[in-house]
Amino acid sequence: MNRVNESLPPCPECSSDLTYEMGSLLVCPLCAHEWSNEPVDEEQEAVVKDAFGTVLTDGDTVSIIKDLKVKGQSLSIKVGTKVRNIRLVDPVDGHDIDCKVDGFGFMQLKSSLVKKV
Repeated sequence: MNRVNESLPPCPECSSDLTYEMGSLLVCPLCAHEWSNEPVDEEQEAVVKDAFGTVLTDGDTVSIIKDLKVKGQSLSIKVGTKVRNIRLVDPVDGHDIDCKVDGFGFMQLKSSLVKKV
């Protein structure tokens, strides 16, 4: 088969070389798969920063910078509480840290409410 346009990549779903542009998307006429023409840098991960702009990584220890009310409990997590061995996750409602807070158990925190220790 001769490619319609030699500069366009083949379809990532069915490998067809009949791809064409439709606006900012590339389209495959055989399987109807549509994808972005923009190059994807899969190695670039989202950088999670604390409230002061310090980059956080898995396993860091952080400190809470604001009293936090915990749903379903009458107690709150106090300012200065240290949380060890955090794990960064894809954000869910802005909560991008999985951790275990002593006295409260496992929970998710927002990185904007912690500082790296």
